[in-house]
Amino acid sequence: MSAIEQLTVELGKLPGIGRKTATRLTFHLLKQPRGAVESLARAIQAIVDRIAPCSTCGNFSEADPCSICSDSRRDRSMLCVVEEASDIEAIERSDEYRGLYHVLGGHLSPLDGIGPEDLRIDDLRRRVENGSGLREVIVATNPSMEGEVTATYLRGVLAPLGLRVTRIARGLPVGGDLEYADRSTIAQALVARREMTE
Repeated sequence: MSAIEQLTVELGKLPGIGRKTATRLTFHLLKQPRGAVESLARAIQAIVDRIAPCSTCGNFSEADPCSICSDSRRDRSMLCVVEEASDIEAIERSDEYRGLYHVLGGHLSPLDGIGPEDLRIDDLRRRVENGSGLREVIVATNPSMEGEVTATYLRGVLAPLGLRVTRIARGLPVGGDLEYADRSTIAQALVARREMTE
C-alpha cells in the first residue's frame, strides 16, 4: 500500500470522514508546506503521548486527576453523567454547571453488543456510594434512543442509593449530540432538568 493510500485509509476511519473526504484531506496535506504537516503530526503524537483518561471521572487530561476533579471550587454535591468526554466541553460552554462529571465511555446499545459491563457504570456506582456530600446525579446522556435506554438503566442503578437522580430536559434535538449543541440550548436543558421517575 502506498503512503497516500495508507493515509487515506487512516483518515477514513475518523468519524464523519468518508473515502472521498479522506482522499481530499490527503491531497490537501500534500500541498501544504512541510512545516505545517510536521506540526500536525507532532500535535497528533502529543495526544498519544500526553493525554489519558482521568482515573476519577474519565475525562481526557494531561494530569491525573483532571483539572475539573482537582478544582476545589467545583460543587461536589452534584455529579453530571455524560456519554463521552467531548460532552463535558459542551456542558462547560453553557456556564450553567459547576459540579463534577463522570464519563461513561458510550451508551447502552444491545443491538451493537454494548452492555453495562462495557461502560463505566460500576465505577459510577462506586463513586456515588463513596461520594460524601453528593446529593444529585444529573444524567446527561444524548437524547437518542440509546441515550434514553442508558438514562433509564442509570436511574435504576442510582435511585436505590438514596440520592436525587435528574435528567437534562429536552431542548436538545432528538438524535443530536451534546458536542454539537449551542451554549444556550445546553444551558436551558441544564436549568430545566427533571426528576427521573418510572
